[in-house]
This record gives sequence, C-alpha cells and structure tokens, in this order.
Amino acid sequence: MKNTAYLILANGRVFEGTAFGAEGVITGETVFTTGMNGYLETLTDPSYFGQIVTQTFPLIGNYGVIEKDFESDRCHVRGYILRDICDEPSNFRCGGKLEDWLKKQNIIGLAGIDTRALTKILRESGVMNGMIVSGEGEEAKSILASLKDEGKKSELLEKIKSYKIEKAVESVTGSASAIEEDAATVFAESAEYRFVPVKNDGTKIYDQAEAMKDGNGRKVVLWDFGAKANIRRELLKRGLEVETVSALATAEEILRRNPDGVMLSNGPGDPKENTRIISEIQKLVAKKVPIFGICLGHQLLALAMGADTEKLKYGHRGPNQPVKQLSTGRVYISTQNHGYAVKNDTLPAGAELSFINTNDNTCEGVRYTSTPAFSVQFHPEACAGPLDTSFLFDDFVKLINEA
Repeated sequence: MKNTAYLILANGRVFEGTAFGAEGVITGETVFTTGMNGYLETLTDPSYFGQIVTQTFPLIGNYGVIEKDFESDRCHVRGYILRDICDEPSNFRCGGKLEDWLKKQNIIGLAGIDTRALTKILRESGVMNGMIVSGEGEEAKSILASLKDEGKKSELLEKIKSYKIEKAVESVTGSASAIEEDAATVFAESAEYRFVPVKNDGTKIYDQAEAMKDGNGRKVVLWDFGAKANIRRELLKRGLEVETVSALATAEEILRRNPDGVMLSNGPGDPKENTRIISEIQKLVAKKVPIFGICLGHQLLALAMGADTEKLKYGHRGPNQPVKQLSTGRVYISTQNHGYAVKNDTLPAGAELSFINTNDNTCEGVRYTSTPAFSVQFHPEACAGPLDTSFLFDDFVKLINEA
C-alpha cells in the first residue's frame, strides 16, 4: 500500500494523493507540461531545474524507462506530479519502471490528484511555488501538523513563497556531455527510428552523405547552458564537428577554438541573471561569428543585442505549441519549455521578429540583419515532439557557409 503525499501551493491550496519515487520534502516552482509522451525527455531536460513538473496527460510511465531517450545524464526536476503512474510498462525498448528510476534519482513524486484542477489554478493564477510532502519523516510530520494551526500555516506559506531558483545555469551545464556519441552512431540510430534530418519542404533525408555534405569541414562550438543532448545530435547529423564548452567559458576561450559558428543552448532560470554570459555573447557578436540560439540561448542573445525579456504568466511547456513563421505565414507545431520570453516591442534596430506564438503572439524567433545570427524560443531539435522545424539546423549550416 502506497503512502499518502501532499502538494501545498503558495496560495494555501492543498492536494492530497499517493506518494511515489523518493520520500521527503521539497519546494519548487510548480509548472505544467502538456505532452502526451516524452516524459523521459522532460525529466532529463536541464531546463526544468528547480521546478515541480505536472503532467497534464493522465497516464505517465506506460513505456517505462529508455535511456537512449534521455536528454542528459540525470533527472533535473525538483518534484513530479501525475494523475496516474503506470505500474506495468510495455515497450520493446523498455529498460525498467519509471517509479524505480525516480527512486534512484531521488525525485519525490505525487500521484492520484486532479491534475486538471491544478493546471487550471496555474493557468488562472500563474505559476507559483509549491511544496511536496511525502513519507513519515519528522520534517513531513511537522509540516502537516502546521497546516492545522493558522499561525504556523501562514509561516509555512511564506517560506514556500520565498523559494527562488538560484545558480540554475551553472548547476546544470555539462550534464548532457556524459551521454555524447559520435556522428556515425548518432545518424545510424536516428535512421533506425526515422529521426533523420527534415528539410523545410517536409521531406526526410535518410542518406548520411547527403545530409552531412554542407556541414563537412565546419566546426561549431556548443555553448552549454543546460543543453539537451539532441541539439548536438542534430548538428552532427549535418556533418558539423561539435565541441561543447561549459557555461563558464569566455568569448576568448571560444574564439581560440576557431569555430565557424556558435550554438547557444537552452537552459533554466531567469535569463537576466546571466549578466556575465550576456557580456561574453556581446564579444562574439562584435567578431561577427555566426550564431544560432535556442530557448535560453535565444533570450540571452536578445538581451546581448539590447532587447528585454519578461516572465510569462504560466509559460509554454509541451510538444504541441503552434508557432507562425512570419516570412511565409506557415504554422508549425513545436516543442517548448520556457517561462520567460523576449518582449516583441523591445527588439533593437537590426533585429526582425521571425516567429510568433499563435496562442498569445509572443516572440518565438528573431533574425538579426546587423550580424550573422538568428534564434528561436522553441526547440527545433524536437525531443520530444514533432520534427517540423528541424530545417533550422540546415539554415544554420547555410549561415555558416555564407559567412
């Protein structure tokens, strides 16, 4: 019989459910993601650092744990909330049960609650901090007892509200490097599961030589702010040599590697907190190095160019987010995971809005005319999610070759 666990939101709302995974008490920023699948990519995506993630799809864990689908070498979420967790997964690639893996990763989970009700709260009130209390430890008992005393409950809620995600980027940089593979292995495995490069007309390229011809002989430095492993894989599939550097690297260190281009990766946290990185990006821009930014990298590049960012009410998370390419009018379905966005009306001269979110018209992409650079808020590497926008990696190769 499973133990009872609780979610205590900063607004005082309490959800009671069943515990899974590890036991204990954790506080984090409570968010929701709308994916029907891709829970392994979500759990191992460094961008979720510091967050309690709620899955809106009611059943999670049905295909178990598949290490080849990991986006980094470990789980980064603070806590995990589900409607139901599958006890008996079934898939030919399955390597174990989700709950067993979460225990090994020391991730505290809560199941059996009304995740639709929780999601509605987060949509209406905005993301808020929360605390998961699981197990029979003294800390858990003390917290649950405090809920019955108005004075102590008020102190507890203030403690929950005061939680802040700190040192996010430096905490996750390099976590994908442990699962890196060579280009030949990457392409062979991609072809086996139809995850090959997709051109902007929607056709797939299964011939390795054809896919890699334009990028051969070119080197890209992947600046890792919490990179998903598939960003590197997509660069390798185009024939590019990829060198990964830590978020702590400087522009001088990157330039010493003589890159033909620089990839600014995704990552967690508030982009404005990364003042040193923003300053270093400005040095790369001054050297006219071709740059492609994704997610946090997109925000950091915009800040380096003089734009501003803002925190969204509840963010965009899930592999079903529609974005419109303004140059063509075409709408693509994208994978996203972010709580901040570049403010459209702050883009400087020499910067053009290239994609918008069709739900709220927020910035989803910028193309720069003053320097060889472009960026997108969504994830064209598509893990998990549709392959619709992977052609942007080909655009990066083209930008490098033209430069």
